[in-house]
Amino acid sequence: MTIATTTASVEATPAMPTLAEATRVWAKIGLLSFGGPAGQIALMHKELVEERRWIGEQRFLHALNYCMLLPGPEAQQLAVYIGWLMHRTFGGLIAGLLFIIPGALVMLGLSTLYVLYRQVPLVDGIFFGVKAAVLAVVIEAGLRISRRALKNRAMVAVAIAAFIAIFLFKTPFPLIILAAGLIGWLGHRARPDLFGAGAGHGAAGPDVVGLVDQMFARGEMAHARPSAGKALRVLAVWLPLWLGPVCLLWLMTGSASVWTHLGTFFSTMAVVTFGGAYAVLAYVAQAAVETYGWLVAGEMVDGLGLAETTPGPLILVLQFVGFLAGFRAPGSLPPLLAGGLGAFLTLWVTFAPCFLWIFLGAPYVEALRGNKALSAALSTITAAVVGVIMNLALWFGLHVLFRQVRRVELLFASPDWPVLASLDWRAALLSAAAMVAMLRFKTGMIPTLAACAAAGMVLTRLPA
Repeated sequence: MTIATTTASVEATPAMPTLAEATRVWAKIGLLSFGGPAGQIALMHKELVEERRWIGEQRFLHALNYCMLLPGPEAQQLAVYIGWLMHRTFGGLIAGLLFIIPGALVMLGLSTLYVLYRQVPLVDGIFFGVKAAVLAVVIEAGLRISRRALKNRAMVAVAIAAFIAIFLFKTPFPLIILAAGLIGWLGHRARPDLFGAGAGHGAAGPDVVGLVDQMFARGEMAHARPSAGKALRVLAVWLPLWLGPVCLLWLMTGSASVWTHLGTFFSTMAVVTFGGAYAVLAYVAQAAVETYGWLVAGEMVDGLGLAETTPGPLILVLQFVGFLAGFRAPGSLPPLLAGGLGAFLTLWVTFAPCFLWIFLGAPYVEALRGNKALSAALSTITAAVVGVIMNLALWFGLHVLFRQVRRVELLFASPDWPVLASLDWRAALLSAAAMVAMLRFKTGMIPTLAACAAAGMVLTRLPA
């Protein structure tokens, strides 16, 4: 009787998958993670919740809600979080790295081909078409986020104010984020009906209970319990890992070198990238083009088009920026080697903080989720992000559709304005077709990009 009872108990308690088994699944997710964060989160939900039941529905959404509070790519951070829950720090590292590496390798190859063969007419035509499609992709993303974020007149007003601040007055993106958070925090105290927490995110489905949930119920998740000692150890390891290379490059190359600029600029971006890649791209695009001169406006759109076609987080477009920056300021290094180092440095300072946020904050998730004022601040930040994305769409549109764009000085404002005679009818036609395909016929992003690339090869043979 005892033996039978013990056997039944073992059979009723499925074992957590081994690290090797989990690694194979994380590699599959990393290779198939196309379609932006919505598609990536849906893929993880399907693989981890629905099919394997490694994590339950509510805990999956619980983790996702926390990742939505953080700067950086929420889908990649969700992978780190679940990997950490299942197999501690090493599991989180494997899950997060496999989410990044496939796309980063593809992006490195595409960046190399870009600098070597960009002027070949066939390649030029492909990028011409991709840029036109990217404009439609950004507009579609802005509309999608606005439907979720702009729930009332207060949120609409915040979005409009953010657009005006960045378009007319060139207000720095971090300042917009801080102002929006403060408005949401104070607004929740005065008018909680207008500044309440935003809607949740995640895939709908049955209330699945997973292996991780069963381990919590049995008291077997000691590594998920918060403690000051654990937090201090995480900080002692990850802060030097993240910022140590930046400080070392500053000491070795000086404060004016491209390496120091890349390290400090993208480390700053890693802290303020609330709202996803589309939000931060508006600020990165302007800084990379106008402040640092790492690339020109059209090239930023090219990089976004490349990132849209690779697996992994869309923020990998920053790797393209780092590659071009190193390639064009190689110093004594071969240009391709310098480009590769620039790409690697950008990846490092962009993603190292993502692991820090999860390993440091995940044990305190419940406390964060229960803070209504904090949720209101973050909902207001999301509303401001809508205005920033609309500025990004306008910025891309001006540089895709017009061959000449000038800055106009109007009192305290300095907006960019197109030279109307420089309109490129071919780009306008392709962009309009891409918007109709995506917004009216719900055509997927990859088919739209492919069709516009093919059309671009034909249209670039015609006069502008």
